[in-house]
Amino acid sequence: MRSFLKKGGRVLAAAAIATSAMAAVTTVSAQSASDYPNRPIRMIVAYSPGGATDIVARLVGAKLQERLGQPIVVDNKPGGGSNIGTAEAARAKPDGYTLLMGTIAQAINPAVYSITGYDTLKDFDFITMAMMSPSILVVNKDVPVNSVQELIEWAKANPGKLSLASSGAGGSPHMAAELLKLRTGIDYVHVPYKGAAPAMNDVVAGVVMGGFKTATAAIPQIKAGQVKALAVAAPQRLKALPDVPTMDEAGIPDFYVSSWNGVMVPKGTPPEIQKKLHDELVVVLQDPEIVNQFESRAAVTGGNSQEEFRKFVEKEMATWKQVAEAAKVKVN
Repeated sequence: MRSFLKKGGRVLAAAAIATSAMAAVTTVSAQSASDYPNRPIRMIVAYSPGGATDIVARLVGAKLQERLGQPIVVDNKPGGGSNIGTAEAARAKPDGYTLLMGTIAQAINPAVYSITGYDTLKDFDFITMAMMSPSILVVNKDVPVNSVQELIEWAKANPGKLSLASSGAGGSPHMAAELLKLRTGIDYVHVPYKGAAPAMNDVVAGVVMGGFKTATAAIPQIKAGQVKALAVAAPQRLKALPDVPTMDEAGIPDFYVSSWNGVMVPKGTPPEIQKKLHDELVVVLQDPEIVNQFESRAAVTGGNSQEEFRKFVEKEMATWKQVAEAAKVKVN
């Protein structure tokens, strides 16, 4: 009995120590959340400076910096179809001082790359959507079609002659073209480029017949008459292009493809810090300057809940996995 009591005493003592340790950790976590942030925050952009995601990160980061009172340092980590920067963000300490400006690539890449270096759903928590810009199917101004149905008819009458440019294998413009192929039965030649700008340049020059382009990149060329817009891959027409039909209206229902950006953090970032980031970002995304900047780029401003953002990403991942498998798209 005495032995048991001694043993029991040691167990109780150990339990008391463990409880105290847990309480200390909880206290530290609460304290770290209450004074967060107290140093600069890094926002990783997995693309080169000057691109669409970089622009969004700098616009949002500048306003978030004002709200939080600490510098938001945009850190460009391009390469590997955005996998290099994303993997670095996934490995970062989950303390709220590393953010990732996520994109549609985090939904597509797991389906088309054998190795990404991260797991989108297991390695990240989701804060909020920042913006969304729908894709537009465009063709060179001299291509003899003026609607999606005319393009489909031309492609079927001229097998193997339709060429569509993309910003790179496995990117959203490529996957949108593969989705079009699956939904309509047309065949096409995929012409990948190292970026959206050179792809658009060759569509304008007539080197390639057309392709899917984000509204942000396509609208200036459309309004200048350098390319023709056949349809918008969104549920509603764009204010900037009121005469351009949606893919639904063009006869291909439920064909929605949008480039998007959203703030993500390494899995395990304290909930209190995640909430603070979410709440401050929602305010930032309601700022008239941000709203106007995004609307001028034909983009819709985000600001949804963490759960809504996560469910959106899960749905995107399921969609692009189906497309990648059906089209047999693999980058490596």
